[in-house]
Amino acid sequence: MPMKPLDFDSRYGELDVVIAAYIGEPADDTSDKSSRALQAYLRHTWRTRPWSLALAEQQIRTYARNPPGRVRQRLGEFYPVPDIGLPDSGIQAWLLHIAGHIRRSVEQGEAPFPSPSPLTHWEWHARFPELAQLLGGWFSQDMPDEFVDHDSAIRDYVSTANHTVVARVIGEVHELLSLGLEDADYALAVSELGLEVDPFTSSTPRGWLAWVAERLVEFGSGYGQPDVGG
Repeated sequence: MPMKPLDFDSRYGELDVVIAAYIGEPADDTSDKSSRALQAYLRHTWRTRPWSLALAEQQIRTYARNPPGRVRQRLGEFYPVPDIGLPDSGIQAWLLHIAGHIRRSVEQGEAPFPSPSPLTHWEWHARFPELAQLLGGWFSQDMPDEFVDHDSAIRDYVSTANHTVVARVIGEVHELLSLGLEDADYALAVSELGLEVDPFTSSTPRGWLAWVAERLVEFGSGYGQPDVGG
């Protein structure tokens, strides 16, 4: 039977976070070079959860040196590495390369150079998780079939989300706007975060995001939630 959540997290929780950063990215780490995916993981984790890096290194190295045997596989008590484009015979060496890069980063106190904006799909979602939930859940390609307009979608989101979550997504929108990106980069940002419908035809993606923040504040206050707008 599959492991219980606590047991899974203690063995593979941070390993799973690292591997998730590689979805859609090449697993091209070598002993001398870290991949774009690992750089994104390190950059975000140094900024938000630096204490998790040592755990990631330990879990990855332990898994690489002790791959699950047939009994654990039959019981489902193991972590199945997703298909990352490497042959099974190359997984162990690849994991040890990752563990080595993380260890050097921690021991030498060297974090990847900060980037003005996220560089991978995983990093966009890790940095703006609540905004990704809003855009992917309420502004997917099904949005026109569910809501008459953007206002209705925002109002529905606010009416169903906890007020602290609404406050977080407002903060994430303002953080994204504060990056001062070009319009094309904001278009990329909202696409990476799950937007599948066009913003207003008369508005740039940046302008649409500013409108979203205003509506979140307005509707949040209307539902008896604190006005947390900036």
